[in-house]
Amino acid sequence: MTDLDARTLRDAYDNQIRPEIPDPMPAGVTVERDGPLYRVLGLDQRGFLTYRTLEGLDGAELDALIARQVAFFRTRGDAVEWKLAGHDEPADLAERLRAAGFVPEDQETVVIGPVAALAAAVPVLPEGVRLREVTSRADLERIAAMEKEVWHDDRSHLVAGLAREIEADPQSITIVVAEAGDTVVSAGWVRYQRGTGFASFWGGSTLPQWRQKGIYRALVAYRARLAQQRGKALVQVDCSPDSRPILERLGLVAVTTTTPYVYTP
Repeated sequence: MTDLDARTLRDAYDNQIRPEIPDPMPAGVTVERDGPLYRVLGLDQRGFLTYRTLEGLDGAELDALIARQVAFFRTRGDAVEWKLAGHDEPADLAERLRAAGFVPEDQETVVIGPVAALAAAVPVLPEGVRLREVTSRADLERIAAMEKEVWHDDRSHLVAGLAREIEADPQSITIVVAEAGDTVVSAGWVRYQRGTGFASFWGGSTLPQWRQKGIYRALVAYRARLAQQRGKALVQVDCSPDSRPILERLGLVAVTTTTPYVYTP
């Protein structure tokens, strides 16, 4: 599919990527269903709630569904993320989540575009910087350390999470670092969405002193070529306000937003 109409791309996103259930399932991860909602447990440091649509639930029935998730995770003593898309219905879903104790975190924009155009780009890396595919735990720890420096919070959960994905199926994900000597200056990974025409890009954090040098663009082009080799036609990114302008200049189209609503017992 090459149609860049935002609604067409959003429909493909809804029908092929959502609900966002890990496939293959890493060790220790379980999925439970509650009506249209899927509870993903053991994937990260908190639970995850995902769905394609809420199938018309509204009013008291929707409030009851939300309340069951609060009760479930309160009993476990675990935080949980409800991933809310900007086009989800009903329109007052965000208000209902806040009323139940969920707190919104930073909003991201979902952008989608054809893999071929991204793969054809040939960005020039700064002198002394190279891209390298990695799988070792030591390299994953270096990525987490770089992200901690960028975001000023603990990113150690990335190490275990990415390691389990590699163990479950090394062909489902590729992790790429940008290195200057012995320093990881940026990193990103691509997930090849099984049974779909999509690849999805994650990561992309870059040390402040290495920004605006073409490294992020190079990571995008490199991962796009990997996706193209695996027959993927479209790429999807949940992007920050920093990376959105870059990705839109590269031809990706904004189709919706996502906001993590987090309940913490």
